[in-house]
Amino acid sequence: MRIAVAGGTGRIGALVVERLLARGDEVVLLTRSEGVDLVTGEGLDERMPGVEALIDVTNPPISDIASAERTFTAITENLIAAEMKAGVRHHVALSIAALRHVKGNPHYYGKRAQEKAVRAGAMPYTIVPATQFHDFPAMIAGWQVIDGVAHVPPLLVQPIAPADVADVLVDVVAGEPQGMHRDVAGPRTEDAVDMARRTRAARGEHGPLLATWRGAALGLEFAGEVLLPAADALIAPTTFEEWLAAEAV
Repeated sequence: MRIAVAGGTGRIGALVVERLLARGDEVVLLTRSEGVDLVTGEGLDERMPGVEALIDVTNPPISDIASAERTFTAITENLIAAEMKAGVRHHVALSIAALRHVKGNPHYYGKRAQEKAVRAGAMPYTIVPATQFHDFPAMIAGWQVIDGVAHVPPLLVQPIAPADVADVLVDVVAGEPQGMHRDVAGPRTEDAVDMARRTRAARGEHGPLLATWRGAALGLEFAGEVLLPAADALIAPTTFEEWLAAEAV
């Protein structure tokens, strides 16, 4: 298959591209380096001839709710317009599990706008909602460091390996459009503070870390069980311990 990947040079996108190529698919990257601006749509039509399916794993930088909604909507609408012209049969978008439960975060507003634009478009689609990645807690530990101390909120998560997310996307894009895919999650519930501490240690980072909502980069809208997947979630195989062991090599 000839498959376009929007965001193909990012963390998940690179894994998706690797798997598509290994399977023998032809990959079309929709990136600035290929002359494509997804927000304006410039250069997009020229990359689409012959494309049969598209995977959107874009993660654009955003600063507030308004810009998040505007950017995610523009990207999605431009992709769908180009797909319609090219006769693409399947639009696959990576989203976030439990998206409707978190109201105050700009990124979540953007992803909700993305899902809305996908559903409103004329393209047959599959939206794949995934839980947080295994490296997410260590990432947020670097977002808010006060007086040398990383502040990490005590989140309850059921994290998934990025490679497992890529596997699901590659499987989904080869099949028929499903509309809303069930949640995709890792096999175990984990404490984000413990994950951050262990990931940093595996990477040789040993600075102090404080479990707190005060001053943390994420607010109380993430507290409790709001980030956990639905009961019928598709469970990916890689545990946090397995991912961490590979990460430390």
